[in-house]
Amino acid sequence: MILSVSRRTDIPCFYSEWFFNRLKEGFLYVRNPMNPHQISRIELSPKLIDCIVFWTKNPEPMIERIDELKEYPFYFQFTLTGYGRDIEPCVPHKKEKMLPVFQRLSQKIGAEWIIWRYDPILFTPKYTPEYHVKAFQQIAGGLNGYTKRCVVSFVDTYAKIQKNLNAVQLQTPTEEEQKHFAGVLSKIAQENNITVTACAEALDLKACGILPSCCIDKQLIEQLIGCKMNVGKDKNQRKECGCIESIDIGTYNTCKNGCLYCYANYSTESVIRNCQSYDANSPLLCGSVQVNDKITHRKLESLRNGQLSLLDN
Repeated sequence: MILSVSRRTDIPCFYSEWFFNRLKEGFLYVRNPMNPHQISRIELSPKLIDCIVFWTKNPEPMIERIDELKEYPFYFQFTLTGYGRDIEPCVPHKKEKMLPVFQRLSQKIGAEWIIWRYDPILFTPKYTPEYHVKAFQQIAGGLNGYTKRCVVSFVDTYAKIQKNLNAVQLQTPTEEEQKHFAGVLSKIAQENNITVTACAEALDLKACGILPSCCIDKQLIEQLIGCKMNVGKDKNQRKECGCIESIDIGTYNTCKNGCLYCYANYSTESVIRNCQSYDANSPLLCGSVQVNDKITHRKLESLRNGQLSLLDN
């Protein structure tokens, strides 16, 4: 199985102690977000986990403990944008703090296994295309040699975040404007030895030098583990998403980054309440098992299918 840690919250930043405790215990619980009284027990044996994909804006709490993951193949999706605290209120200063953190993690695990995410891209009277180009150029220059790939996407206007986006006066560029902008980013990235790919974009950016990609990436994971995998597309994701199947262990309304564009937080009150119930020693990320909860031992298996031959490389 592939473990997603996590689309729903920033576990490396805020809940890394819980995650390392769960690896030691060998299992964790995950609530079904569509039916909260259904809880799955997920075994965390290295024999079952083919790869762990981490999603984060700040993995610093994990860096000094990264050796504790030595039995598990893994890579990081690291979001590093040019937004200030008006958009990403709880993310530390990018140039002074997060750029050095990215570089340190890269030195620990290798540039191939840390993917830079400059997304979502949103345009406002403050965050103009010109602003983004300048920010992207500065970050790309700082990450030259520290990553191989950058993932970009334009913001999706989910109903639950529309109010937030209206508050910052979101502007909608035309397709031609988006393509021109994407082409500029691609050129800047190439100058810094970075390949730009697009995440779940309906807009075809191939002519801009940007190919579609995915976050839970079969090809990348096979390269990492040295094996072919028997796994298909994740049917729970939108049609533009190319990710393969994974088990997400996060919980919605638990991320303390507070980003205005985030689809995973849709209730400030719920975030506060859930964070107050966090227990690093609990099988559940936030909260505890209740009387009406039903725990099901989820049957999982490795997706590996033999060793790669030289012809596969």
